[in-house]
Amino acid sequence: MVDTSPIAVALLVLSGFGAGFVDAVAGGGGLLTLPALLAAGLPPHLALATNKGQAVSGAISSAAGYARRGFVDWGRAPVAFALGFVGSILGALAQLAVRPSVLRPVVIALLVASAVVVAWPRKTTAREPLAHAAVWGAVVALTLGAYDGFFGPGVGTMLLVAFVLIYGDPLTHASGNAKVVNLASNIAAFALFAWRGNILWGLALPMAAANFAGAWTGAHVAIRRGDRFIRLVVLAVVAALVVKLASDLRSP
Repeated sequence: MVDTSPIAVALLVLSGFGAGFVDAVAGGGGLLTLPALLAAGLPPHLALATNKGQAVSGAISSAAGYARRGFVDWGRAPVAFALGFVGSILGALAQLAVRPSVLRPVVIALLVASAVVVAWPRKTTAREPLAHAAVWGAVVALTLGAYDGFFGPGVGTMLLVAFVLIYGDPLTHASGNAKVVNLASNIAAFALFAWRGNILWGLALPMAAANFAGAWTGAHVAIRRGDRFIRLVVLAVVAALVVKLASDLRSP
């Protein structure tokens, strides 16, 4: 039975704000909202869909914040958005038929790798991109877009690290460019789940408002504080996600 008491809704709204803030800085806000929705009694498929219903507003807010400050590469953005959108539709369709737990071991490995990359000392100024960077970037947008539509937690962190590795983006720019793919994947999954009637709007709407506010705050703090702040938040989120997902693997 879904708990819609005022206290439960207030806790969900609080988790929405925190998720928006964390997602805007480093990704991983699903670590807060998915467990909160499950704890409120939602079945997994409704929790995943409702999570997208509340997350899309934060994705719009944070992407707009980075774009206004010039941290989005508009030459790459259209292709990244399109591939993230298509990938998310494919992932969301698969999620409707397949349990997402099969991806958790892969996610743990990717998050550990992300933590190593982010923690490794290096210059954060722009450098030369990898050979065939556009191809690698397209693969990442499509693949992680699909993962976001299918399950989601940690995708923002993985996108951020991928853009550092592929394009040589400083962390603030990588975070802004990651938001383009994340926005596309959220819109696509949201549209599909809404069409299928899997979103509980009574919970999604107040959480969405809080997520929007959290994302606006997080984007402005990240831009003002710079790469060092983003690195610290990324490491904290990665560590928390690894612990959470590893704990889930031990559960029946």
